Amino acid sequence: MKLHAVVDDLSTAERAVEGGATVIQLRLKDVPTPTLVERGRPFRDLCARSAVSFIVNDDVEAARLLDADGVHLGRSDAGAERAVELGLILGLSAAGVDEARDAERRGAAYIGAGPVWATPSKRDADPPLDLEGLAAICRAVAPPVVAIGGIDASNAADCIRAGAAGVAVIRAATDARGLRGAIDAAR
Repeated sequence: MKLHAVVDDLSTAERAVEGGATVIQLRLKDVPTPTLVERGRPFRDLCARSAVSFIVNDDVEAARLLDADGVHLGRSDAGAERAVELGLILGLSAAGVDEARDAERRGAAYIGAGPVWATPSKRDADPPLDLEGLAAICRAVAPPVVAIGGIDASNAADCIRAGAAGVAVIRAATDARGLRGAIDAAR
C-alpha cells in the first residue's frame, strides 16, 4: 500500500516499478471493458513479474477478466458489492470523514482519501482536504488510507506522518524512487 502509481501508459508503469512502486493502478478513463482488458494485459504481466499489486480503476469486470488483484472505485462508481464477492481488493475514494466511513461499511480494503492538495490531474476534484482533513479520515476508519492529490516527493512524508498508510500519485509516478525515499524516511 505504500506507493500507488496511477498510470495510463506502460513506460510510466515500468519506471514506477523500477523506482519502488508497490501498486500499479491502471487508469484509462471512458474506455470500454474489452479495450481496457486488451490494453491492460501488459500491465498485469509487468506486475506479476515484479510482485507488485495490480489494481484496475473503475471497472470491476475488467479487473476480473485481467485477474487483477483489485479494483479502485470512485465515489459514484458502482460495483463495490461485486468486487467483494469476487474477492478483489476493493479501494474506494473518499473526500471526507463521512464518505470514508461509508466506504468502510461497503467493504473497502483501503480508502483513497483526497485530494489532499489541489491537483491539475483532476480538474473537477473536491476542495483539498489538507493534512488535518487527511488525519481526521485516518483516525475515523480502520482500513488503511492512501492519500492522493497534489502529492510528490516534497510532501509524501507529511501524508504518512498524518496517518496515511501510503500515497497515490499520477503526475509524480515517474519519481517513484524519490517518493519511496520520502515515505520510508517518514516511518
